[in-house]
Amino acid sequence: MVENNLNNFFEKFLKKDSLFSNKKVLQSSYMPGEINHRDDQINQIAQILAPALKTDKPSNLFIYGKTGTGKTLISRHVAEQMENVAKQRDIPLQIFYLNCKLKKIADTEYRLIAELARFFGKAIPPTGLPTDEVYNIFFSALEQENKIIILILDEIDQLIKKAGDEIIYNLTRINQDLKKSQLSIIGISNDLMFANNLDPRVKSSLSEEEIVFPPYNAVQIQEILKKRAEIGFKSGTIEDGVIQKCAAYAAREHGDARRALELLRVAGEIAERKNQEKLLIENIDEAEDKIERDRMIDMVKTHPKQFQATLYPILLLSQQKDNNIFTGDIYELYKDICSVSGLRPLTQRRVSDIIAELDMLGIINAKVISKGRFGRTREISLSLSKSIEKKILTLLDEELGISDSNREKLKI
Repeated sequence: MVENNLNNFFEKFLKKDSLFSNKKVLQSSYMPGEINHRDDQINQIAQILAPALKTDKPSNLFIYGKTGTGKTLISRHVAEQMENVAKQRDIPLQIFYLNCKLKKIADTEYRLIAELARFFGKAIPPTGLPTDEVYNIFFSALEQENKIIILILDEIDQLIKKAGDEIIYNLTRINQDLKKSQLSIIGISNDLMFANNLDPRVKSSLSEEEIVFPPYNAVQIQEILKKRAEIGFKSGTIEDGVIQKCAAYAAREHGDARRALELLRVAGEIAERKNQEKLLIENIDEAEDKIERDRMIDMVKTHPKQFQATLYPILLLSQQKDNNIFTGDIYELYKDICSVSGLRPLTQRRVSDIIAELDMLGIINAKVISKGRFGRTREISLSLSKSIEKKILTLLDEELGISDSNREKLKI
């Protein structure tokens, strides 16, 4: 019976007209033929990397900017254009792009260097070899190439967070021993303060050139959305005001064009599921709620247990108290939660660091206030909607193994 219903559903779905004409153009991975509002950045990157086309090693380059400001798109666009020119003129240039956030590919020094060696045709097992030997295999592969190699490391801060900055130092110093090939690095990061935490040796060898990508404003995002929507949606399927509202939402979120495109795509999917003939303004609000809910729940689910155990008392206390919560209240309840969950409690200072991280992620709002001779503390309030609070609390009950009877034991 269920199988027949599913068959009928899928048959109807295939016959139904779609609002989309090409949904791929609304995805962040799409490479548009024309890139708007980033001429300065394109020219700067092109000028820095252009010496590679004369077989001269270009400077290492560091690119900063918040999520959705076009860093990856522009870097890959310039790289693609350079590779096209190199291929036409038979110039020995090779560009390799790697996202350091990808698990089991670039989350350890061994895996990163092994992946780079495989790019040059060397078979490296996933584990088992000494890291020095993997470096030697990669080094010998470079020497056989006789090329200028540009390595784009996207989200490089994630790599260094997991593997340490010694790996970057090793890659930047490798040119001293290479006789045939030369290697340049482009590092891309969302963290504007990232380079400040690098070892001074690494910083001096890596950051030869730096470019900061500013956020898009609402007008720029509106223009980007309009051009993508013209290709992505069928004519006449978007209500007036939808693009403007979508752009306003994204501009409020630090000028994130990627988020604006996601918002428009999800809104279109919601409209289709409701069998609407048009994408309406109200669908943007529904998409915003859905994306925010999914993002927050995914964020909480993928973070470590100690992160979850710190957030849990904030959620509980916010339900019990009308006024704001203080760090000391959280820490006392946190210790009880650790006891119930079988976790070893962290120090209050470490929990305070996690609270700062929750603030940075936008889950809470933590305001430092002075208590005179009693020192300073954080006044904390949640930045979540009530519907998301309930879903996250249910999720944390499961993740931390807290039953209804256990929750009653907690001292609130």
